[in-house]
Amino acid sequence: MSSKKQPHLILVTCALLMSNIMAGLDATIVNTAMPAITSDLHGLSYMGWIVATFLLGMSVSSSLWSKFGEHVGNKVAFVLATTLFLIGTIAQGLATNIQFFIIGRTIMGIGAGGVNIIPMIVYGFLYDDLKKRAQVIGLASAFFNTASIVGPLVGGWIVDFFGWRWIFFINVPIALISVVIVSMLFKPSHRMAAGKKIDIPGAVSMIIGLSLILTGIEMIGSIPNWETAILLIAGVVMMIVMFKLESHSDDAIIPTRFFTNHRLLVDFVFFMIMWGAFIAFLTYVPMWAQGILGLSAFIGGVTQIPGAITNFLGSELVAVINYRHIKYWLICGGIVSLAVAFLIVIIVGQSTPFWLLLVAGAFQGFGVGLNFNLLQMSVQTDVPLNDMPAATSVAYLLRILSQTMMSAVYGVVLNNTLAEHLRSHHGITMTMMNKLTNAATAKDLPQDLMPIMRHILYDAYHNIMYVGLGLTLVALILSIIVAIRKTRQYRETLNG
Repeated sequence: MSSKKQPHLILVTCALLMSNIMAGLDATIVNTAMPAITSDLHGLSYMGWIVATFLLGMSVSSSLWSKFGEHVGNKVAFVLATTLFLIGTIAQGLATNIQFFIIGRTIMGIGAGGVNIIPMIVYGFLYDDLKKRAQVIGLASAFFNTASIVGPLVGGWIVDFFGWRWIFFINVPIALISVVIVSMLFKPSHRMAAGKKIDIPGAVSMIIGLSLILTGIEMIGSIPNWETAILLIAGVVMMIVMFKLESHSDDAIIPTRFFTNHRLLVDFVFFMIMWGAFIAFLTYVPMWAQGILGLSAFIGGVTQIPGAITNFLGSELVAVINYRHIKYWLICGGIVSLAVAFLIVIIVGQSTPFWLLLVAGAFQGFGVGLNFNLLQMSVQTDVPLNDMPAATSVAYLLRILSQTMMSAVYGVVLNNTLAEHLRSHHGITMTMMNKLTNAATAKDLPQDLMPIMRHILYDAYHNIMYVGLGLTLVALILSIIVAIRKTRQYRETLNG
């Protein structure tokens, strides 16, 4: 459906863009409030689960929401997804223990899968002109990043003066307004899969397979290695079963033909590697500012602002340049920008001042914003229009799956590093480390132990940054190889 056939186009687009406001608020507010949450609910050792379950919900549900939209219409899918998102955020605000909090975050993650993916699919149908579509995707970044800028300031202030629970109720009016506008003004889109048989066996196999794999990764170090191996092997087997079933399905959730599309595969690979690295910086730098520098939640949240601004700048750059022939060189530039962010905190180390964290955040934001828009546009143009919803959702699935897996890995790195240090420092406990991550409770800790405790926390975060940098360098090497090859092919075409 083109923009010419959609009444109230601006209002509908703005309502869909509100999903980016909700996502932006959640991302930065939760990161800012995480020290207070883990301290109050005694959940530092659950840090990996807090991040991973939310991302698991998004990764498992994203392709299902896309397919659900093809069967019942994107309007119904968006409204239902937003409702689940709303239920999850309210549950987190009311949580009395870390387990209930994680359940609420999982529900929110399931809703977020649809809240994030459905608008991106709808933009592909609403805006036939690629330049206009790139501008709308840039606006999506703007809405996300505006919320990201406001989120740390408002969220940090709320945490410091009213308590962390209140931050989860900010999204309630935004979600309600978005649902009302979409319900009233959005003309139901064409149901591309209407009348086709729903691939229930494939969906069940995917859910079980992804859940087993991610649970196995999260439990590394917590259960015997043989149990972890069983979970991982069982998950891989279920994913193989899923692809076997999908190859015979008329309405596959993940069409196997995608994996013979080489251009699309390259886009998928870059999405996975870059976002697996990016989640380390996004999650742990605010905690670095609070736990290591001893700053308040409000000031810790400010670390998100430079990246939010430069993310939008990088994304909008795609809409004003002819990126097709130099796309992979631009991707190289985005990856270098992310690598610089990691190098700043790694090289300067524990003495990294607050202002330098802001500089690192600016490099991170520009690289991620540039590459998100480039890769998002590539995914939607590297396949026929009828495959665009599935391709968009698969790219999102792989991106979020990578974040989920790497969040679990970062959680393992964090817990293992802390455990190793605590075994040799008997006067320091995990409860004390929980308090250290929150500036409000850190003042109650023994002052003579603060230097060694901050060094322990720094060592854990530092190791995480090394892992993130390693992934970024892998992406950089691959991007240079692809860029050289594509440049050579383009020159041969011109000369031919």
